[in-house]
Amino acid sequence: MSTPDFNLLITLDAVLSEGSVAKAARRLRLSPSAMSRALARLRETTGDPLLVRAGRGLVATPRALELREQVSHLVQAVETVLRPTTAPDLSRLQRTFVLRCSEGFVENFGAKLIQQTLHQAPSVRLCFMAKADKDSQLLRDGKVDLETGVISADMSPELRTQALFKDRFVGVMRADHPLRIKSNNITLRRYLASQHIGISREGMISGPVDFALQELGLERNITTIVAGFSTALVLARTSDMIASVPERHTGNLRDGMHSFALPFSMPEIAVALIWHPRMQADPAHRWLRDIVLATCRIP
Repeated sequence: MSTPDFNLLITLDAVLSEGSVAKAARRLRLSPSAMSRALARLRETTGDPLLVRAGRGLVATPRALELREQVSHLVQAVETVLRPTTAPDLSRLQRTFVLRCSEGFVENFGAKLIQQTLHQAPSVRLCFMAKADKDSQLLRDGKVDLETGVISADMSPELRTQALFKDRFVGVMRADHPLRIKSNNITLRRYLASQHIGISREGMISGPVDFALQELGLERNITTIVAGFSTALVLARTSDMIASVPERHTGNLRDGMHSFALPFSMPEIAVALIWHPRMQADPAHRWLRDIVLATCRIP
């Protein structure tokens, strides 16, 4: 079966709505001869004369009258599909967006993000999903709309990213920790002599903090390993152990605790917004990305 020429739909719509070959030609900006050739092709394709002579004018055949409304709807639908995307009517937008976030993101940015979203689009719902790994399959499958996380070398190359903010690791201990009572100056020697909480989703002993210490030929005393920042901070709040966590990601979680700059150099963390390219041009998705970017950049 040969592929139909969909351009003929535009011509057919003009002919049927105008009821005149000359008027249809002017509407489509075609010469009379080009319009006659197009009408001949339409007649051949539909198997119907469509317009027949009646006195000095033309009248539509029953088949043409039958097609007129249907063809008009088809052409309007095609024009809608091919028309450039426009900003959505946020007051009427009804949609649920799934955000897969690294730990600490919801605790620190969730309330502001929900507030800003509801202020502009009252019927939009945000669904936050914990990010248990770095696999991007959920983005590809369309089950997740947006992710947050650190861009890694093994990230799928087709994914789109946008920098959100920079973060850095800080040390955290309970407010009445014996080490703080002795001195607010947490030196490298005192840091290394303390008991530490390791953080790894995979249960690995070493993490970014340990890699930075290894570069100096040093090692900290890891007493226990937990899967996330919030658990580490709960333990640090109720023990003499120290947690080393990203500063911005754990801002609210560290309330009432003592935070201090690590007594050694560590590279900053670049936290990004991640999405699949299929959502790049979606106006509602683009609006949400802008909301997340604006929210995360608020001090």
